[in-house]
Amino acid sequence: MSDLETKLSAARTRLILDKPFLGALVLRLPMIAAEGDWCHTTATDARSFYYNADFIDALTLEQTQFVLAHEALHCALSHFARRMHRDKYRWDIACDLAINPLLIAEELEPCPGALHIVEYDGMTAEEIYPCIDESDHMNTHDHHIYDQGDDNPGGTPSDGGNAENEQPPSGQSSQPDNVQETKQPGQTQQQSDPASSSGNQPPPLTSKEQEQLAIQWTQRLTGAHQQALQAGKMGGEMGRMIGHLLQPQIPWRMLLAQYMTATARDDYNWARPSRREGDAILPSLRSNELKVIVALDTSGSISEAEMNLFVSELDALKGQAHARLTLLACDATLSDDTPWITEPWEQFLLPREFKGGGGTDFKPVFEWIEQNDSNADLLIYFTDAQGHFPDHEPRMPVIWLVKGRAEVPWGQRIQLN
Repeated sequence: MSDLETKLSAARTRLILDKPFLGALVLRLPMIAAEGDWCHTTATDARSFYYNADFIDALTLEQTQFVLAHEALHCALSHFARRMHRDKYRWDIACDLAINPLLIAEELEPCPGALHIVEYDGMTAEEIYPCIDESDHMNTHDHHIYDQGDDNPGGTPSDGGNAENEQPPSGQSSQPDNVQETKQPGQTQQQSDPASSSGNQPPPLTSKEQEQLAIQWTQRLTGAHQQALQAGKMGGEMGRMIGHLLQPQIPWRMLLAQYMTATARDDYNWARPSRREGDAILPSLRSNELKVIVALDTSGSISEAEMNLFVSELDALKGQAHARLTLLACDATLSDDTPWITEPWEQFLLPREFKGGGGTDFKPVFEWIEQNDSNADLLIYFTDAQGHFPDHEPRMPVIWLVKGRAEVPWGQRIQLN
């Protein structure tokens, strides 16, 4: 075994001992020396960890742990399957800005060129993506060869370690975790992979292989998470992020519809009818108007487009539930022209454009309800959940439709996916 292979194995072993969650994921990536000039630093295609020998040789052992864990998290978080319609360059930047703070919080030493912007700490790639501009001139330190685009068909990184516009490649067919693989997890190899033998970048994955790998890496993520929890080494920001990602991802529209219709006061009346209509007792539908309070967080954390999407969904549900909607807008205080009332037969629209305000305080909404509409059936609050909550839970049911990962002290929390 060469000195370089010994260094990589030592870094992997230290991760297994000190960071069992990350170590378990790194073990799933065979380590392959990339030949040719396509890989200047490190790379992954969601199957293997590729490395440039000169780059690894220049790193400390601690930085080598960082780059191993970095590529493993790209795979475990299914970044190769989550881009969808998004721009390749901005998505790559967002993924690195989401991963690197987690590793830094785990006290791993970043390698040269690793992106880290404190303002994005604790955010997912999807949350960071809208904040990235194509003119920012940032580049990832590694090659994201799991995701090729159309505007760089050759697949050669345009700058540094950023392999822009690439589609997920494959070295061999995908198999479930319970099927024996041709290589042992974590094995270092030089020649058996197409990338190392030909000196070319690995070929792209088919859509079927990409789907299979996404399932496979989710299984691996879940297993590593459970092992680390049992060992008592799964906490901090990493634990919160992974726990959030492993929650069942049910579309928020479906959940909101379920709660709205469940709260609707429709029932059947079995009262005996007039004798003029006959002797049979038949059920008749009796429906009472549902009174729903809708609160919008206008502190600036929710965009106007997101507000309009939320309002359009409520407008569609309103007719089904026969609901009368009372809209309140609040940042630290209620808007001066609050409330706006929409009857079941009227279209529910935003009354005006809301500019981002100061901080967020949820108390004014609950105080208004207590004083003006304490008999309402339901409160739906659209927010990032980062603000001051009332000390006591109200009597009415509360649904928090939350953008981000902040928790709520009570009520039903629905994640905005």
